Amino acid sequence: MFDLERWQEIFDTIRKNKLRTFLTGLSVASGIFILVFLLGFGQGMRNGIAKEFEQDASTSVWVWPGVTTKEFKGLNPGRRIQLRNENYDTSVNLFSDVVEYKSPRIFVRGISVNYGKEALIYSVQGVSSQFQQIENANMSEGRFINYQDETNTAKVAIIGNKIKRDVFKEVETPIGEFIDISGIPFKIVGIYGEQEEREEERIYIPITTAQRVFNGADKLNNMSFTMPAVENFEEAVAQSIAFKEDLQTYLQQAHTVAPEDTGAIQVWSAMEEAKRYYGLTGNIKLFFWFVGICTIVAGVVGVSNIMLIVVKERTREIGIRKALGAKPWAVVGMILHESVFVTAISGFTGLIVSMSLLEIIGPHVEIDYVANPSVNFNVAFATVLLLIFAGAVAGFIPAWRAANIHVIDALRDE
Repeated sequence: MFDLERWQEIFDTIRKNKLRTFLTGLSVASGIFILVFLLGFGQGMRNGIAKEFEQDASTSVWVWPGVTTKEFKGLNPGRRIQLRNENYDTSVNLFSDVVEYKSPRIFVRGISVNYGKEALIYSVQGVSSQFQQIENANMSEGRFINYQDETNTAKVAIIGNKIKRDVFKEVETPIGEFIDISGIPFKIVGIYGEQEEREEERIYIPITTAQRVFNGADKLNNMSFTMPAVENFEEAVAQSIAFKEDLQTYLQQAHTVAPEDTGAIQVWSAMEEAKRYYGLTGNIKLFFWFVGICTIVAGVVGVSNIMLIVVKERTREIGIRKALGAKPWAVVGMILHESVFVTAISGFTGLIVSMSLLEIIGPHVEIDYVANPSVNFNVAFATVLLLIFAGAVAGFIPAWRAANIHVIDALRDE
């Protein structure tokens, strides 16, 4: 039931103690503000990490050779490992049941690239038709390399959007234009886009063309694979780690490398790396919760102290009320009402300000590994409700103290 006199008492008390009430409310509001803002930043870190891993397929596994660091079976350390087509073909056959997309890759070096009289300083890489899915490249125009290009050792090239902007400004579309790679004309059949501009500075040609035309023989610089996506993150990580370990074991055996010499043949798993980063952000989020809750607790303690002061100031008034027949719970309700009101107003103010700020600045945040900081409204709202409950608890102790003051002692208080 709405009690107008009770509300008038609360507002009279607040008007008489404006600064005290403001500082108390500010401590509570700042606690909620800091907590929500920290949680939003933590979510922004998770968003940023997810965005980084979206640049390539999330289940991708990459392999590249290194140099042996240990003696093994009579072979000295310091050997440089060279991947070959045989390693790729055998890997595909061995793990065909867990591999979705696969591609070898070779970096074509010692070449010159020209468009007309203009020299182009971009990397040329030989890849297979499935590399588009592994790299998550979006075709802006034309098509990517296909199986027919590989079979026919076709002289076709795929360029990035950045190359199109930088080089082909005077033509409507680069599709159908030719670039010379060490004097050999390659027809541009596709233009791709990536999330990062630096990854659009590559020219892709069929892997078979790269090996046969530019004396690559059967050598490979690296191999990449993806696995089918699964709904459960932990299951996807376990699948990726198992594949990584099996693949590394096969390659170590094929190249006579010591099992503990992980630097000789390096295998990188996007899912395993994602789990490591997500684990880190999880710990950071827990730390943010701890800091935010400690700040809120400080605000709640402030509310409790203020209520103690209120009880002390109103001791004589409480004695008169009790002498006139006021029940203990009526006194408790009077103190709790003010405590809950101050806590609720302050908590929702902090919530609204922090959520509004995140909504305004979140989409414009451009920091490495941080993207669109935001917080779940339900979580933030539940936190405020918990804060209000804590405010009620904080006000209950001084309220109960007030309810148990003896009438004679209260009336004697000055």
